Amino acid sequence: MSGAWIFVCGPSGAGKDSVIASARETVSARQDIVFARRMVTRAVRAGSDHDPVTESDFLSLARSGGLRWHWQAHGFYYGIAQHYAADVQAGRLVVVNGSRAHVKSLPPSPELRVVQITAGPGQLAARLTQRGREAPGAVADRLARNARFTGMKADCVIVNDADLAVAGQRLADYLTA
Repeated sequence: MSGAWIFVCGPSGAGKDSVIASARETVSARQDIVFARRMVTRAVRAGSDHDPVTESDFLSLARSGGLRWHWQAHGFYYGIAQHYAADVQAGRLVVVNGSRAHVKSLPPSPELRVVQITAGPGQLAARLTQRGREAPGAVADRLARNARFTGMKADCVIVNDADLAVAGQRLADYLTA
């Protein structure tokens, strides 16, 4: 692959953070693969993998061109710093933990690839409940939201319903193919 943005998307509870972390460990020696840090207007909690930023600072970054990608989801702002574009221009793959709605809104581009991480509805519900961020009604709302994204075009689909190492290896294999 030449330089590209690799958006890893999927429903809440599919294990995107975990699959990305597993793949990152597998390809850690590769200089041509970069894992972007997201900025989020949410405090860091156990298991979170983002850089917290205030809403005011986030909006300032967005207005000034400091963010290459940004979107809103679940009441928070998410963004990827503009400096990662230099990695893509240099021929590297930049892996982004992204939003399905954001990716769906982007025009097709040879520099944009989508990896979809999925899991069954029962597993998603169990993981969301275990995570403890949402009230039971919010878990049901998140599961219902998934219907909007059925049939989403993806370059690679990874079902994360068994051993995490298997899903992580599939992502690593995709990145190194």
